Amino acid sequence: MVRRKKGSSSRVRRSTMSDRKTGVTVLDDLPEEVIVDKILILLPAKDVGRCRAVCKSWRSATSTPEFMLEHHQRQPSLPIIDNGQAAGFVVLRETGTRKYGQQLWPFIGRMKHGKNRLRAAGDGLLIVSQESRVYICNPTIRKHALLPQPRLEPRSHRASETIRFCGLYRHHPTGEYRVLWISEYFYEPRFYEARLYVLTVGSNMSRHIRIRMPGMLPLSEEEQFLKRLFRFAYCPPVHHCDNLHWTGASREIIVFDTVAESFSLMPCPTQLGSRGRLLDINGTLGFGCRVTKQAMEVWVVQDYQAEIWALKCRIDVSTVEASRDRTIIAKRKNKKKKSLDFTVKSFRDMAVLNERELLIRFNRNYVLRCDIDGKFLGIVNTERRQYHMLLTRYCFQESIIPIPSGEIQEDGEPLFSTGHV
Repeated sequence: MVRRKKGSSSRVRRSTMSDRKTGVTVLDDLPEEVIVDKILILLPAKDVGRCRAVCKSWRSATSTPEFMLEHHQRQPSLPIIDNGQAAGFVVLRETGTRKYGQQLWPFIGRMKHGKNRLRAAGDGLLIVSQESRVYICNPTIRKHALLPQPRLEPRSHRASETIRFCGLYRHHPTGEYRVLWISEYFYEPRFYEARLYVLTVGSNMSRHIRIRMPGMLPLSEEEQFLKRLFRFAYCPPVHHCDNLHWTGASREIIVFDTVAESFSLMPCPTQLGSRGRLLDINGTLGFGCRVTKQAMEVWVVQDYQAEIWALKCRIDVSTVEASRDRTIIAKRKNKKKKSLDFTVKSFRDMAVLNERELLIRFNRNYVLRCDIDGKFLGIVNTERRQYHMLLTRYCFQESIIPIPSGEIQEDGEPLFSTGHV
């Protein structure tokens, strides 16, 4: 429930929505808490922006930190798709139908410039790099600001620097938005140095943190751990219980406690951990892995503290042909049924749609749709150029919360070509 400011009126009159003849409004007799907590909080972000223009009291009620955070938490988490064009990072929305061959359109959120690179996503914010510049963006309200990067003084002018963005998250004790990243340096001959940084969005200085784990690591082991994290962090982390989670070539999951700023290791649910990836399924930590050439399993955490996993479902693409909806195909007059190419190339490209469906790209031509219990829902054909679709593994959840600018510099040039709030 969103808290009201003291002294606010318990009832609201809206002459802007009045009947043209009588001047009576449909909202005259509604308490303000009903309007805000039962109506405005349920509106899409774009409509909240329109309602802010109605009157000052609506603008004030929808601009409180409590309202904006609760509104954000109610939004669906949508996968971000690379549609293969120069500036083609887009957010995938569900159309609401369940027909065979459904194209998961329309796309929204296209970036304006072709050289943008998506680096991180979390809590309605994106980190995007454009050549040497890095931006923190909120595409919902079309705002972005320059993000200062950490600078490690190299021991040699011949050093080669690489920065890896490991995660973007909300620090719950303070409400701050923070960025976790690694700065890596290579020197000749074969000297390696890496440091871990945390940047609070709104500040112009990154904070260097040491690796803290059960059993403190010596400096040499710390650098090896950072090297390993650097390799794993190409895949976005999954947020769960105030922790960030990564998996990669190892059969262990790297866990970062965002509150204590410490690391730990967690076992994967199966012996095939190196072939899988982490998922967020209905707010629960999930793990999808390939078990045979044409089958995969989806596991979920049953007891997070005890590190106990439970098998959610097993998906076998060899059974998809038998599951296709033949009644819909039969409606295509004078067209022969085309045999689909179900050759499984990889199960690593997966995304969760609206917390209840899985999108699994198992070869270059098709994306499998099923619910989180493994029930087949359809096949999406991506072989045509206009339907090109690559799952980036990032997700976006709309937010009307402004970027904490603080000491960082806002950039006036729009980064996105779409319009929202």
